[in-house]
Amino acid sequence: MQIHFTLNHQDVVASDDMSYEQILRADPERFPQNALAVRLGGRTVSLTEKPTPGCEAYLIDYHDQEGRRVYERSLRFLMLLALRKTYPGARVRIENSIGQGIYLSVETPEALTAHAVHQVESLMHALADQDLPYTARRVSRQQAIEYFRADHQMDKVRLLSYRPYEYFQMYSCGDMQEYFYGVMTPSTGYVKVFSLQFHMPGMVLMLPDSKQPDRPAHFYDQPKLMHCFAESARWSEILGCSNAADLNEMVATKNLRPFIRVNEALQEKSISGIAEQFQKSGARLILIAGPSSSGKTTFAHRLNIALRVLGLRPVSISLDDYYIDRDKIPLEADGQPDLEKLSTLDVELFNDHLVRLLQGEEVLMPRFDFEAQRRAPTGRAFRLEEGQPVIIEGIHGLNDELTIDVPRDMKFKIYVSALTTLNLDDHNRIRTTDARLLRRMVRDVRFRGTDIERTMSMWPSVRRGEQNYIFPYQENADAVFNSSLVYELAILKRYVYPLLIQVPDSSPNYTLSRRLVKFLNYFQSADVEDEIPPNSILREFIGGCCFYRND
Repeated sequence: MQIHFTLNHQDVVASDDMSYEQILRADPERFPQNALAVRLGGRTVSLTEKPTPGCEAYLIDYHDQEGRRVYERSLRFLMLLALRKTYPGARVRIENSIGQGIYLSVETPEALTAHAVHQVESLMHALADQDLPYTARRVSRQQAIEYFRADHQMDKVRLLSYRPYEYFQMYSCGDMQEYFYGVMTPSTGYVKVFSLQFHMPGMVLMLPDSKQPDRPAHFYDQPKLMHCFAESARWSEILGCSNAADLNEMVATKNLRPFIRVNEALQEKSISGIAEQFQKSGARLILIAGPSSSGKTTFAHRLNIALRVLGLRPVSISLDDYYIDRDKIPLEADGQPDLEKLSTLDVELFNDHLVRLLQGEEVLMPRFDFEAQRRAPTGRAFRLEEGQPVIIEGIHGLNDELTIDVPRDMKFKIYVSALTTLNLDDHNRIRTTDARLLRRMVRDVRFRGTDIERTMSMWPSVRRGEQNYIFPYQENADAVFNSSLVYELAILKRYVYPLLIQVPDSSPNYTLSRRLVKFLNYFQSADVEDEIPPNSILREFIGGCCFYRND
């Protein structure tokens, strides 16, 4: 029997027993052969699925964000399979992203070496060449628990005890079974582009380059970022909370309140340390930058207080007042202005004012009228006291072009980001971008009148801005502050989960919302907000922050 449907806007007639993968391979001249999955409405489905009559399907490749996630899941499975064969019984923990790669630790009887990492990489390539199938099957929670207990993966056994549903999908390849939170490629042959780099004491799995997916991304060391991740991991050890099950047990045993106090105290200690670092530096300007929903504004307020404790008298200057008139901003190819470009600021005037202020002169500070979308006709006179620090928060803070006329030794740069170190389990990390998105959705709904679908639709554009204007400069920072709080997902879930489950499968944001729902399913909600201090980073998103009160 034949069925009719459309694929990439082309009419297709195929046998009803053929999968998308088989249809693509049968017609290589008509359809691209680099597809990784299929988009049906708002859902992402595997190439191994069969199309339904009349459906409208679209192929997803590595240039698509969801395609990159499909590729990464499948590549992680390949890597875990190779490590399992090389180091049976070793504990592998996927830690965090670094550039276009993923850092992981491997606990083996012998220290990991560059030669050992090369051997693992060679085995991965051999397994990819074998084109081994990834087979999906529906299993009960109890079946999964029994498998992982026998395999000594107790992190997954503990996590699955909190899973609210009895059945879910696991993948198998060779003698290994795993579960990831989304669709995978049909086989290992789809993930042949990668490299494995030794990064003492672990390794980095490099993904395909986002702009040239036919070759692995180049590895760039980011020592400051990695140091911050390592310090945060040490905090997790102090707190006794590395995986979701650890946090859930604190919620279940009503031990979350003291945990929150220690977590917040550790973060306060970090802010105080950065204030002391600035004081010793002899700099005058504090430049703060970081990606969306990192808590930069609250951090700036708390840093201000920490500096005052040290006897300093910091003041803040808003970059917003140095915007050029909106009608003077050139349009991009899509007919819209890119409001995140450095050229949207009057950099020349900003530098002139900074230089004069730092030399003790008075300047007439501009004021941008956001309602009129242009600079107001009047400003305000402003002068710095001798030795007074200046705090400047803005997207381009780490880019020297913003403060080009100010000597480097007068600038102290701080990179702020929510660098999530809490995993679901050893093999399933929580992406920092997903954690920030949850923060932003909660804040947008509560305080900006923006529903979560609008926030999700804007997120790719936000991410592009971060990739262009923030991430390339993060290693220029003198200090890195991790604004992530280990306990925050137990709080954010109460706000965002009921909204996420209402996103219909017809929505273009359905795949994203389901991915967030899937990992939030493993977290227990906690009603302990009265324990969260009013100056907490988290208060910027859920409300009740002392820095934004009008009374």
